[in-house]
Amino acid sequence: MPELLSPESSQSQPAVPDYAALLRFLVEPFLESPAALKVDCEFHPARSRIWIRLAFESSDKGRVFGRGGRTIQAIRTVVEAAAQAVGHTVYLDIYGEREKSDSAKREMPRGRSSDNQRPTMRR
Repeated sequence: MPELLSPESSQSQPAVPDYAALLRFLVEPFLESPAALKVDCEFHPARSRIWIRLAFESSDKGRVFGRGGRTIQAIRTVVEAAAQAVGHTVYLDIYGEREKSDSAKREMPRGRSSDNQRPTMRR
């Protein structure tokens, strides 16, 4: 049977959350290949700051971020709440494969040519 701590001792030393496990629990359901998820936590005890780096395949980016970034913001909120409960500050960085530049994906606006001339007026 596990040893139970008295209420006095548990209040003096709050349990430190397992940030890596918490993030895995929150993010893995959104991934097609959960094995590709990489979580790295760096703790600076002098300042009570936690830097968490999260990496996954770029094909899962849309599911993890969600519409308008709502899903990732909810994940950040849960992790920040866990950190605040023990007096920590959390920084969450998300890494992924860089996709081709956005300029290559964008189309030229209608009525403009590729040499940046003014649009022609239609009558």
